[in-house]
Amino acid sequence: MRQPVHPSGPPPASWAPMQPGHLPAVVALAARMHPGCPERAEVLDERRMLCPAGCRVLMEPDGQVRGYMLSHPWRMACPPALDTHLGRLPPRPDCWYLHDIAIDPALRGQGHAHAALRHLGTQARLHGVNALALMAAEGAHTLWAHLGFTPIPDVPAAITASYGPDACPMRRALPGIGHISK
Repeated sequence: MRQPVHPSGPPPASWAPMQPGHLPAVVALAARMHPGCPERAEVLDERRMLCPAGCRVLMEPDGQVRGYMLSHPWRMACPPALDTHLGRLPPRPDCWYLHDIAIDPALRGQGHAHAALRHLGTQARLHGVNALALMAAEGAHTLWAHLGFTPIPDVPAAITASYGPDACPMRRALPGIGHISK
């Protein structure tokens, strides 16, 4: 029996909640997509366990993981250093922190990054925060600036340096919310 064909091609990949079984694929993608920012599998999995709502995988209809995002509520002035355990989430976060995102190059340009940012914005609002934050690394500063992120001043240099020599902490206010706290 033949599989039905989607009218505009194969069904698109979509974001789904990250499960423990996705970790090997996430680790493999992280190593391939972010070779200059290596992290241990247990650090990545801790993010998923602490904040399941902020951790998603980009899956093909056949179940193949083609991207991921790891995010959680945090404090903008002190983002977590690369490859460090969080232990717990802060009791009074002031941002939704995008720890990592990776999308297979073959799936870029299809709106997956914008869908991820919408999800992050929804999570931020649900947690009562008015901004997204991230650490742009490995030459991604221009991409994030194009998506409306601006540099965050006064982040400890040791934290920024843990992401590499070109790392830049960045933030973006959520539409319709206004002021960003420092």
